[in-house]
Amino acid sequence: MSSPGTVLVRVIVAASDYVNAMPDSIDRWMPRRITPLGTDGFGRSEGRTALRDFFEIDAKSIVLATLVELVQDGSLEAPVAQKAIADLGINPEKPNPAIS
Repeated sequence: MSSPGTVLVRVIVAASDYVNAMPDSIDRWMPRRITPLGTDGFGRSEGRTALRDFFEIDAKSIVLATLVELVQDGSLEAPVAQKAIADLGINPEKPNPAIS
């Protein structure tokens, strides 16, 4: 248990419509590693909603990234993240947007 005034940081997820470079550049000064989500400068959709869905930087992807980090941290059981994939309608077989 933490003492009053202490902030316990379990997960840091940084999502951007642009590149991962900014979160990656400050990662070493953060209390834990950052999970960056970004498009790396690619803009291949007609609107922000489609772009965020394609590059997996939308709300459901941010939630999943957070849950995966909590699983890796040992703070959450893997079945919770697996259930979220189904509940959020995420296709785990979707091609990697960075190379598709």
